[in-house]
Amino acid sequence: MIPLLHDFTDATVLVFGGGPVGARKARRFAREADVIVVSPAFSDADFGGAERCRAAPDPDDVPDWIERAAPDLTVAATDDEAVNDAVVAAARDRGILVNRADRAGGREPGSVVVPATVREDPVVVAVATGGTAPALSKYLRRELEATLDGAGAMATLCGELRAELKARDVAPARRRELVTDVVNSPAVWTALRNGDPKTRQVIEDVLGEELPSAGDRS
Repeated sequence: MIPLLHDFTDATVLVFGGGPVGARKARRFAREADVIVVSPAFSDADFGGAERCRAAPDPDDVPDWIERAAPDLTVAATDDEAVNDAVVAAARDRGILVNRADRAGGREPGSVVVPATVREDPVVVAVATGGTAPALSKYLRRELEATLDGAGAMATLCGELRAELKARDVAPARRRELVTDVVNSPAVWTALRNGDPKTRQVIEDVLGEELPSAGDRS
């Protein structure tokens, strides 16, 4: 499987299953998408504000639900294998992405795996083990949370610095060198992780060192 990042803004995700797994899937996608959860009963878990439809569709009813919702992604998260089979079949027939939560490994074409994710906006890192070791995914996610501390602020800083250098006509190769130097600076990482980024000062320091050399070359 090839990892991709997909923008679900204004998209619809249809989840079959109101248990803890369905709730977890709903919370994940409700950050961006409109989520509809179909189930005869719902656990006490948080569904992230998703719309909940109390219904008990049998396998023959599943295609109608998918037709009405017209989802961009369908999730099969019930405890009924026949219903999950029907969800997968109906989604595949319509060219809709599908995530099946009750099976690991042996994914069929068109399947989607929802990985363990670490966010340090705008940085996003996902970990997947092909369904073979969910516990390992969770462990690695915890490890990455510490490693990525400050990465979001660093990404923002680098974006601002690149824009400033480009606006001042610094050559692309030189821009890459300067940004790489910032990324590799322990002092900058320490400042970002301590909540004292001083991004404007870092940018000014880099520009102050670069502009005289640019003038010498002219």
